[in-house]
Amino acid sequence: MVRALALAVAVSALAPGAAPGAAPDSPPGVDVASYEIQATLDPGAKTVTGTAAITWTNPSSDTVPDLWFHLYLNAFRDRGSTFWRESRGQLRGVRMPEDGWGSIRVTALRLADGTDLLPSLTYQAPDDGNAEDRTVARVALPRPVAPGERLAIEAAFTAVLPKAYARTGYAGDYFLVGQWFPKLAVYEPAGVRGRAAGGWNAHQFHANSEFYADFGRYRVSMTVPSAFIVGATGVRTGRTTSGATTTYTYEQDRVHDFAWTASPRFVDITRRFVAAREVSEREYAEAAARLDRPIAQLRLADVDVRLLLQPEHQPQAERYLSAALAGLKAYGLAYGPYPYPALTIVDPPEEAEGTGGMEYPTFFTAGTVTLYNTWPFDRIREAEEVVLHELGHQYFQGLVASNEFEEAWLDEGVTTYVTARVMDALFGADRSTAELGGLRAGQLDQFRMPNDRDRSAETIRQPSWTYDAGYAFNAYFRPALTLRTLEHLVGERTMARILRTYVERWRFRHPSSDDFFAVASEVAGRDLRPFFAQTIESPAVVDYELGTISTEPGATSVTVRRYGDLQMPVDVAFKFEGRPVERRRWDGAARTVRFAFTYDARLEWADVDPDRTIVLDVSWLNNGRRVAPDRRAPAAMTSRWLLAVQQVLGWLAF
Repeated sequence: MVRALALAVAVSALAPGAAPGAAPDSPPGVDVASYEIQATLDPGAKTVTGTAAITWTNPSSDTVPDLWFHLYLNAFRDRGSTFWRESRGQLRGVRMPEDGWGSIRVTALRLADGTDLLPSLTYQAPDDGNAEDRTVARVALPRPVAPGERLAIEAAFTAVLPKAYARTGYAGDYFLVGQWFPKLAVYEPAGVRGRAAGGWNAHQFHANSEFYADFGRYRVSMTVPSAFIVGATGVRTGRTTSGATTTYTYEQDRVHDFAWTASPRFVDITRRFVAAREVSEREYAEAAARLDRPIAQLRLADVDVRLLLQPEHQPQAERYLSAALAGLKAYGLAYGPYPYPALTIVDPPEEAEGTGGMEYPTFFTAGTVTLYNTWPFDRIREAEEVVLHELGHQYFQGLVASNEFEEAWLDEGVTTYVTARVMDALFGADRSTAELGGLRAGQLDQFRMPNDRDRSAETIRQPSWTYDAGYAFNAYFRPALTLRTLEHLVGERTMARILRTYVERWRFRHPSSDDFFAVASEVAGRDLRPFFAQTIESPAVVDYELGTISTEPGATSVTVRRYGDLQMPVDVAFKFEGRPVERRRWDGAARTVRFAFTYDARLEWADVDPDRTIVLDVSWLNNGRRVAPDRRAPAAMTSRWLLAVQQVLGWLAF
């Protein structure tokens, strides 16, 4: 999930005992939890009433005595929920309206033979013991489910949608219906994600966390007023009208969630991604060489792209669609063909901005504002970035279904990294986030800004609800910086093959960080775990600084310092008058190192990490220094600022 702040930063189942990184022997668990749901939206009451036929297949060798469900909408039930206590009624800068409560109530729950399970439903709080939280429920079964056995359950429920401020809800006649039905948690067999024994993985709905579920087949019928336009996960397979209401049926297999939207105001635009038109033979050949794969494995399929747009955002329609087509090509070539026939993009109204930037299988919400309709603000690339980020999630968490509660970096961090790769390729690395007059900012600039020496002792790999104030940096930006640094360490081609292999091996499964580390080491041909121990599993920071310089004919010395605990080899470059640039390699182990030279020539400048490969370095401003002042840089900067001011004044006058 992401919603860029325009000017804020410039603007299944593993066999028991399987080793991390190894492909499980059993077939992918693509039909563990399946749902057939009939739902009716009441726009006046802001409710969805529904029935669900749920089937669950025990993916383990255990006998399982119970079922665990997520009841996510109860996060918005009252001020006693864990979500409320952690968020204090606001998320991503959007506050909850005073009358914006929502909830979900299970009104019936029985086995297919009629056995009533509802009396055995109890609310659980496995993370914090909060007795007032009702986002997780346990249901005891009259008989345990045997290994491989398929269990059928019938449920009825009423969902009260909250006013939109955090991923789901309504604003006027716009409805984004996410995390809205009783949803089974994940039963992890021994060996999955490092488990010593099988068990349910069911976390409460926290302010920072997102979701984790098993793959299955969904068939959902939604009845709405006939004036409403509906979009949903999967492909529409039915539409029937009866009186003033219309029922839409959508179906999709091999997905782990289902969300939908309804509004009478949508502008409905469709575009088809035609692989033969969008991807050239040269691009296939280049990808085959880069990934060491035959072209036959890289062929992409056609995809129907649908955009449900707010009328006031119509000038940005082409920006949304062009970004989606570019992403389908770039991600498809890099990480494998998008495996579904359809993709739906929802543009929320600005009064429901909290529902923007949220990913679901084959369906995601984007987000923009009318200000970006016109020059010069149309060069703030929020629309493109959000589309590409949420489209990236179709792979990282959509197909490679990591646990967003426990290891958020595997979806948000990896997706942030791959989004930046595409944004940089499309718009240029120095302006991929925004260019406003003479001012430009790239994705890397955006990621580096929150980094500093004094940040708290939080790690990238930790449960999302345990962060103090560092969730966004440690789940999004710092992992992206780490992966960019790894790319520089192993090379672009090897990095591309690491991610491709990771997606191929863990498609439709549940990997952990250890599985990612194992794949990376295997493809790189060397043990990368020490790198990940310092970067993913440690709070270590690094800041290289050029220290004292003593220069006189025949005796020049330069001191370089390392602040922080992250140790990484680095180049140091030196330029002496009349001599070519000279580089020395420092292993970075000590806190300081002194370089000595006996040249008679005068030192002009020195620079630590001159190629800026260690993007985790807190500050590059202290990496280099000229011995003699250079007046060209201030002059160039002054010229750029004057140009920016001139362009802004011209825009205001216009």
